[in-house]
Amino acid sequence: MGVFYVYSALEFDMTTLNPLENLDPARFDTPRILKKLASASRRLAELKGVAATIPNQGILINTLGLQEAKDSSEIENIVTTHDELFKGDDPAQDAIDAATKEVLRYRHALRRGFNLVKETGLLTLNHILQVQEVLEQNRAGFRKLPGTALKNSAGEVVYTPPQDQQEVQRLMGDLEKFINGDVPFEVDPLIKMSLIHHQFESIHPFYDGNGRTGRIVNVLYLVKEDLLDIPVLYLSSRIVQTKAEYYRLLQAGREEDAWEDWVFYMLDMVEHTAAKTIQTIGAIKNVLQDYKHRIRAKHKGFYSQDLINNLFTHPYTRIEYLMQDLNVSRTTATSYLDRLAEDGFLVKQKRGRGNYYINIALTAILMGRSAEGTAE
Repeated sequence: MGVFYVYSALEFDMTTLNPLENLDPARFDTPRILKKLASASRRLAELKGVAATIPNQGILINTLGLQEAKDSSEIENIVTTHDELFKGDDPAQDAIDAATKEVLRYRHALRRGFNLVKETGLLTLNHILQVQEVLEQNRAGFRKLPGTALKNSAGEVVYTPPQDQQEVQRLMGDLEKFINGDVPFEVDPLIKMSLIHHQFESIHPFYDGNGRTGRIVNVLYLVKEDLLDIPVLYLSSRIVQTKAEYYRLLQAGREEDAWEDWVFYMLDMVEHTAAKTIQTIGAIKNVLQDYKHRIRAKHKGFYSQDLINNLFTHPYTRIEYLMQDLNVSRTTATSYLDRLAEDGFLVKQKRGRGNYYINIALTAILMGRSAEGTAE
């Protein structure tokens, strides 16, 4: 079985992965990369500003995080539907299928990582381990046994990650220092994020969950660097659309020292995804304001900001959610939701012994359909 080398023989030891700081930062100062970096940075800054215009940030964290969980899991062939996700909302529920539970755990892992980064201002190995622990529901930690060789669609081995336990630990320790700026490497944070993602996926430190953990690390790093206030830039959707190119460029970085092509691809993905997310947030904001004004005009007796927050935090809300968020009785919560359904703000759908109340305008946006002309 042939082993593919990750770095060029001109710069690196050909038998092992090396710390990222061994790369020359100047190689990324090309007109092509710098131009793409400028446009990606502008879009990301715009996204940060647009996200701040939604007063309740939990709405974006919950709804966009759910979409990211679905897309990221789909890359690993863990497939569920928006309908099942919105109905599930709680991975502890026995009524939902295994794939949906896995996807919902992704959102929980993302939240765990976000809280840790906000609390500490760092992104450490312990944080990454906690993210993976939530994803996989175990404490296996970093690999202690040889990792699985990565194969292409024809079943041919294309890459073998580091196999020795001590080597995995050393490489992850080096990566932690690189992430947190303990070693000098003078490049823009977006370029660093691109390199960090490549290195993490090449180390493949866990028995399972490497891809999903690595994609969570992307957005957590942007939060750590203050490029985002909340985790709203999710690259998984774009990876799904360009999956073959993503894996081709990962491998080209390993075999051909093609780091510039990889970085350009990642920067382009940031720019494209930021633009789409700005569009989505704008659509959510428009629908939220529309619901707010129309519900306040029609239902002054029970309108409140807490009610609006509930309808937009839970695309499929339930009587129990409204009881908790508004501190009202079951009878009162049921009356509110039924009246909103009668007026066309929600669609009432029976499931088992209970009902879901679907925010039709919000779910249309999240599913990629148009809602009152505000979304694609």
